[in-house]
Amino acid sequence: MGTSNLVTTSTSTPTSELVNQATAQIATLVRDELALAKSELAEKGKRAGLGGGLFGAAAVLALYGLALLLTLAVVLLDLAWPLWLSVLVVMAVVVAAAGVAALIGRGQLKRATPPLPEQAIGEVQADVRTVRAAAQEGRRS
Repeated sequence: MGTSNLVTTSTSTPTSELVNQATAQIATLVRDELALAKSELAEKGKRAGLGGGLFGAAAVLALYGLALLLTLAVVLLDLAWPLWLSVLVVMAVVVAAAGVAALIGRGQLKRATPPLPEQAIGEVQADVRTVRAAAQEGRRS
């Protein structure tokens, strides 16, 4: 998607022909940039899907591990306290940890930025600068 196909002005080419060529090239450029953005976002989507699936599997396994750890904590506390008190203490710790995690997670989500097709945006900005420079040069000549 570069800007190597810009129209070169010639004194023998009518202005209307130059405008038609520029219009066609700009339309092609816009289509190409949209195709780049689409393919870039599709690739990011595939990676995000795979990463999300693996993250989900890890979360399930970690949940089982956490359940076993909490069971161990209840059993160990049961050696010193009554069972109901052991379960109550472990439950209070888990609920407090969940509250802290929720607050931290909410803060992180607020600071997250939406995913953008950065390469395509950069290409479009470069193309706009090139077209503006060519238009200004065309006005001078």
